[in-house]
Amino acid sequence: MADPVTHKLATKGAEIQYDVRGPSTAAADGERVLVLIGSPMSADGFASLSSYFTDRTVVTYDPRGVGRSVRTDGAVESTPEEHADDVRRVIEALGVGPVDLFASSGGAVNALALVARHSELVHTLVAHEPPTVQVLPDREAALAVCADLHETYQREGMGPAMAKFIAVTSRKGPFQENWRDEPAPSPADFGLPTEDDGSRDDPLLGQNLRTCTGYRPDFAALGAASTHIVLAAGKESEGELAARAAAELAARIGSAPVIFPSHHGGFLGGEFGQQGAPEEFAGVLRKVLDTHR
Repeated sequence: MADPVTHKLATKGAEIQYDVRGPSTAAADGERVLVLIGSPMSADGFASLSSYFTDRTVVTYDPRGVGRSVRTDGAVESTPEEHADDVRRVIEALGVGPVDLFASSGGAVNALALVARHSELVHTLVAHEPPTVQVLPDREAALAVCADLHETYQREGMGPAMAKFIAVTSRKGPFQENWRDEPAPSPADFGLPTEDDGSRDDPLLGQNLRTCTGYRPDFAALGAASTHIVLAAGKESEGELAARAAAELAARIGSAPVIFPSHHGGFLGGEFGQQGAPEEFAGVLRKVLDTHR
């Protein structure tokens, strides 16, 4: 695939940088432009997945406050609605009509916010493991757990909070009301720093955690949307928070989640030191998009 062409876009409260790979911003051979988004993951995380779509124009971006996309408003938290507006502006800047959108993790939450407001911009949305705990049967306990993660970060720094985050996101099954009685994991067990460096600007733990997990989807708007909405979850993610949320969201819109290979980062091919099954993942994504051509 050709080297990406990078563009800058001023949005409300941020300067967004996005990349366009492929022959042009016009749809290639009748294929819609494919936009790949995550949050707080940067565009770098989609290098492997993009390589399996050389027949299409592929667009990636760094969310506000991440990588090359800097905030200009001085805010310390970002909302799904703000991210959705950034993605809206990127799609409109492409000038190619409705796009296909693959969105993972927090990006999937932001994509649901986008489609609820601007479904005319998205032909098919594949929302992979959106961690909105508002839809879970154990939502009260799960929301309290997420609040504790943020409080731990503000109180103790990245190491202890990230250790809890890893334990929370890999947990199988619902959270019980007595979750506070469970011992806190040690950051050393995960190779994380035990000393607090004093910084509080982590995009995950500081900027997006509370607003992403606390987002309540607009099911009325999603039900009326023209977009084909597909919820997805990784085969190895069964029982985990984000996969459970995908299943609940799918049930609310009257479907079943499509099961993708691997885990929450199944599209990764070594990015950030994580390995999924990107070739197999891309194959399933292509089939899903072809189903809704």
